[in-house]
Amino acid sequence: MATTTLASGLAFGEGPRWHQDHLWLSDMHAHEVLKVSTDGTLTTVVTVENQPSGLGWLPNGDLLVVSMTNRQLLRWDGAELTIHAKLNKLAAFHCNDMVVDAAGRAYVGNFGFDLNAGESPRPAELLCVEPDGSVRVAAEQLLFANGTVITPDGMTLIVAETFGARLSAFDIDPDGNLSNRRIWADLPDGAVPDGICLDEAGGIWSASPTTNECLRQVEGGHVTHRIELDQGAYACTLGGEGGDTLFILTAASSQPEQCIKERSGKIEVCQAPHSRAGLP
Repeated sequence: MATTTLASGLAFGEGPRWHQDHLWLSDMHAHEVLKVSTDGTLTTVVTVENQPSGLGWLPNGDLLVVSMTNRQLLRWDGAELTIHAKLNKLAAFHCNDMVVDAAGRAYVGNFGFDLNAGESPRPAELLCVEPDGSVRVAAEQLLFANGTVITPDGMTLIVAETFGARLSAFDIDPDGNLSNRRIWADLPDGAVPDGICLDEAGGIWSASPTTNECLRQVEGGHVTHRIELDQGAYACTLGGEGGDTLFILTAASSQPEQCIKERSGKIEVCQAPHSRAGLP
């Protein structure tokens, strides 16, 4: 499966979501949330000083944005950026990706250690933020909780543990609590999951920066499709008019200074075998 380039010149794209006929994403090291039309036109939605990452929407349409380095969840109502929740007391290190459910409950991951400074990996927690902004720990001992999806029935959360090279699943109870942790899939051949997305057939696409690819697995780990890329794949989502366009965010590096200097980030696209499932 070959890709074409929809847009280039990004510093470092993360957190892609398909919403209101546009691709939305965070250009993390450029400190911008962007939306992208189907012809590749980029529009800045809002500037986030402390690096934006995961995106999602509340039921009323307000945008939630993870503010990484100060460990906050921000809320953009179209005119003003405000603090939705402070995560710094419970998140061990910089926050990153998240998923927001249909009720507006957000699950936010964090690094757990200083990746860019070369620290050794340490387990971290996945936080749950209620629509009223209250925060609690939903799961612990995750090896770099990253991209996260919720199945369309709202019953299962699956999170990418990047430094565990696996996708881990949890049952979700009516109050948003997580239990019954299990491995959904191990990634093969040196691949690791960064951003992920779920399709209508139950498959999960994982962007793997270590192997320059995006791969699709079904529960248990069988790989059904692989897309080779010429630089690291850091995030992916399904969208487009038919819901079956796979958007892959790639870059030559994740190091902030190199990303800002080189602006190698791209949005690459290809046709997927199945359409998107529920929330991104």
